[in-house]
Amino acid sequence: MASEEHLKILQQGVAVWNDWREKNPEVVHPDLGDADLRKANLHRADLHEADLSGAWLYDANLSYADLSGANLMDAVLMGADLSRAHLIRALLDGAHLNAANFSNADLSGAILRGAVLYETILRGADLSGANLDGAQLILTDLCNTTLTGSRVYGASVWDIRVNDRTSQQNLVITPLAEPVIEPVITVDNIEVAQFVYLLLNNQKLRDVIDTITSKAVLILGRFSEERKRVLGAIRAELRERNYLPIMFDFQASANKTTVGTIRTLANMARFVIADLTDARSVLQELQAIVPDLPKLAVRLLIQKSAHEYGMLDDIRAYRSVVEETYEYESLEEVIASIKKNIIGPAEAKVKELRQTK
Repeated sequence: MASEEHLKILQQGVAVWNDWREKNPEVVHPDLGDADLRKANLHRADLHEADLSGAWLYDANLSYADLSGANLMDAVLMGADLSRAHLIRALLDGAHLNAANFSNADLSGAILRGAVLYETILRGADLSGANLDGAQLILTDLCNTTLTGSRVYGASVWDIRVNDRTSQQNLVITPLAEPVIEPVITVDNIEVAQFVYLLLNNQKLRDVIDTITSKAVLILGRFSEERKRVLGAIRAELRERNYLPIMFDFQASANKTTVGTIRTLANMARFVIADLTDARSVLQELQAIVPDLPKLAVRLLIQKSAHEYGMLDDIRAYRSVVEETYEYESLEEVIASIKKNIIGPAEAKVKELRQTK
């Protein structure tokens, strides 16, 4: 519960409150928890390190309050209701905002450096031009939120919620410095912002990505014990030839998660090797990636004794697929002829596709 003394002082107005804060520096954490401050005028109030949290979710009510220009640095607002509050240019550096409700609040130009936004609701909020450098956005609800022009250097973003009405254009990923020591770089997606910055400033990371995209080979097939012997042998032979083999082991038919994973891996691959032996699910995966990735070479193989599915003709019709499917008798034959019958045709197709404008 809020301290009656602290609440009475605040209710006398911002000027009285700020004067009291200045004269009583020993009161480090003013207790305003669970206070009902709906529509309160707290413009430019000194609330740094204050406890404005709710004992239960949204008991501390600051909805519609005017907190524009307020100092809320290192304040505790966990579980507080700040829906439709005005926090224009408010200082929230290092504030604890876990599970707080900022739905439809105006945080334009607010400073939230290092703020903790775990499970915070920012649905419909305006954070245009806000500073989120170093903030922690974990399970944060950003649906319908405006982030345009915000600074997000060093922000940690995990499992946030966004939708097609989340506005996130021109997010600044470079650090704020005076004088400016590096060019300002912007992106349009907060989830990839930290990756783009790392990519630009970490040579080792760029080398890793270059290695993946130039050497990765995606291997698809049925992962029964018998088939694994063939696929494992192909993987080992690829390693010997300085490729980076990636095997995706899926047992059931294609589903949304499988398709998404396959597409991600395929986008990184130099070419794909797909063993169709007893593997209807592989055809489903190829149908999910081949039409959308016309520059990705695909080498098909199948054991001679296996049944060819009717859908295979549709896959073979794409220019990115090596025209003739390699038919093999045994594992030994695959290993002995991998360069001639698998890698060679795949690399030739890679070259052909990359020469095409």
